Amino acid sequence: MKIAITGATGNVGTSLLAALDGDGAVEEIVGIARRRPGISFERTRWVCADVTRDDLTEAFAGVDAVVHLAWLIQPSRDRDVTYAVNVEGSRRVFEAAAAAGVSSLVHASSIGAYSPGPKDRRVDESWPTGGIQTSFYSRDKADVETILDTFERAHPEIRVVRLRPGLIFKGDAASGIRRLFAGPLLPTPLLRRRLIPVVPALDRLRFQAVHSLDIGEAYKLALLSDVRGPFNIAAEPVLDPPELGRLLDARPVRIAEKPLRAAVDLSWKLRLQPTPPGWLDLALNVPLMDTTRARTELGWIPKHSAGEALLELIDAMRRGDGLQTAPLEPGSAGPARVRELLTGVGGRSRG
Repeated sequence: MKIAITGATGNVGTSLLAALDGDGAVEEIVGIARRRPGISFERTRWVCADVTRDDLTEAFAGVDAVVHLAWLIQPSRDRDVTYAVNVEGSRRVFEAAAAAGVSSLVHASSIGAYSPGPKDRRVDESWPTGGIQTSFYSRDKADVETILDTFERAHPEIRVVRLRPGLIFKGDAASGIRRLFAGPLLPTPLLRRRLIPVVPALDRLRFQAVHSLDIGEAYKLALLSDVRGPFNIAAEPVLDPPELGRLLDARPVRIAEKPLRAAVDLSWKLRLQPTPPGWLDLALNVPLMDTTRARTELGWIPKHSAGEALLELIDAMRRGDGLQTAPLEPGSAGPARVRELLTGVGGRSRG
């Protein structure tokens, strides 16, 4: 089997490459990224391409399956750039896959594609994918789901799979995640459990997460199994204020949603951190997912709990862990943070 992976150097892409590494069913992998990484994987051939402008049909020529992972979270202040990659870039990937005659397309959707939903029960994959309208990330994920609906109707010969994971953590992605969501002003040496005395206690702060290596395994199963359609992907337990307090040995402290959102909004507008308040809206409004289909039809069983994935991330952030790829470049101090400040803390993409 020959596989092409867009966004192959990111958090999920590197985990998928690790999952496929050495698998006898995989003959060749075409890893597609804007910048060539400093790491290698068995049977992976790197191709430098931009999903917004380069000829993807040529890159997909001769492959059996395409996994579309390329996505931008930053620059959060430049919607022309993020929309071009996330929505129009996805459309170009799908069209190129059809033109190249691939038999399978696996797309990285997200829990963020879902419309607002319940926090006291689980929903399956039939829940509407209208997104959270105050979150550009969520709107883009929902828009691409709609594009993919049309694509599936036009190309019934192509097996289409969509994975909708919760938050995705791993230690090797720690520096990249810090850059995307916390920015250069976060004092990472203070990220020690004993130095985190409180966690915010909001009624709707209940979210799901999964270790990146486990989501890599889920993509592998989606590639090598004869399945179609969407799959919710998340590990247990649900992360809520009591569970976060237990994990971090911290005390949940009740905070009102409106003041917290106002603080996030103000700090984003002042360029103190790169995350707009739509991310808080997303966390508070997406439903809890039922992952039964992934476990029964894919045979997916996570090796890490959601809490283990979160703690691994926090510890790795303190150390400045990463990988030798542009999105995951290691480092938590010095010149790396100067470059972040110079790009406007969420104002421009890196490199």
